[in-house]
Amino acid sequence: MKIDLHTHILPRDWPDLDAKYGYPGFVRLEHHQPCCARMMIGDRFFREIGDNVWNPGRRIEECDQTGVTMQVLSTVPVMFSYWAKPADALDLSRRLNDHIAEVVRAFPARFAGLATVPLQDPELAAQELERCVRDLGFRGAQIGTHVDENSYLTSGVRNLDDKSLYPFWSAAEKLGAAIFVHPWDMVGKERMTKYWLPWLVGMPAETSLAICSMMFGGVFERFPNLRVAFAHGGGAFPFSMGRISHGFDVRPDLCAVDCKTPPRNYVAAKSEDGIVTPAHFYVDSLVHDPAALGFLLQLFGIKRVILGSDYPFPLGESHPGALVESMVELTPADREHILADNCREFLDLA
Repeated sequence: MKIDLHTHILPRDWPDLDAKYGYPGFVRLEHHQPCCARMMIGDRFFREIGDNVWNPGRRIEECDQTGVTMQVLSTVPVMFSYWAKPADALDLSRRLNDHIAEVVRAFPARFAGLATVPLQDPELAAQELERCVRDLGFRGAQIGTHVDENSYLTSGVRNLDDKSLYPFWSAAEKLGAAIFVHPWDMVGKERMTKYWLPWLVGMPAETSLAICSMMFGGVFERFPNLRVAFAHGGGAFPFSMGRISHGFDVRPDLCAVDCKTPPRNYVAAKSEDGIVTPAHFYVDSLVHDPAALGFLLQLFGIKRVILGSDYPFPLGESHPGALVESMVELTPADREHILADNCREFLDLA
């Protein structure tokens, strides 16, 4: 069995949101040829997509070809729209969530759903999360790594440790909702205009920033039952762990101001005093390299790494789980944990 935590979906059609909300910046689709569309923001081309983004039948065909039993569906991160007016972002979130719920209802054995929420207004985000979990049967939500600096509610970027987000974290904990954190609107993008660098460099940095913000900001301490997974193997975080931990030790006056827990105590490895502490978060397996995956498993442990492919986009794993299956040092039980069991635990699937 394979359960793929990290897959993206969109409706085939939605209205002109610029016109609907009265200001620009929202994504629209141009269906310029059969089974293919352009994602556009104003007159700017964002991405070409195929019908496997919106056609569940096509998704199931491709899952069957690669042995994927179930996909966990979440929106394409550019749709987060945390910069928009909260009421409009809520309306868009509900539209996207209702579409995912429709797909899951039609194929409950093949798909599970993660919501998107208007995180620029944490109270509204908590309300939409509750609706999605209680009314639509979602397993949790996908969120971005920060709230946009151009948000209509606040000025400046809010990282995930910002106290304004506490109502959302509290709601997720009370609902038992799993939270999947995906990078978006990458840090330093103004310096990365060539070579696809926002996706190659910005995304890993953005994810590490989110993890460190939550750790050092005490989010995991304040909400100890929160379940969080981070995309792309945790980005740059695992491979910066030595530096992060050393920095915490030598400059506690800078790093330990809001949380006294050493960074290594948040992962499944042993802490410095030899005590194994519960891991507060998971990562997906999308690292494209056996040595990187081996290090990830060593750091977090077999039970904290979840199959994720980034289907159906080219920077993802074209054959979900192939890297895990290629690693001869893994036992059959290890593979079962990574390919399915860990996702079941994270999402609390029956």
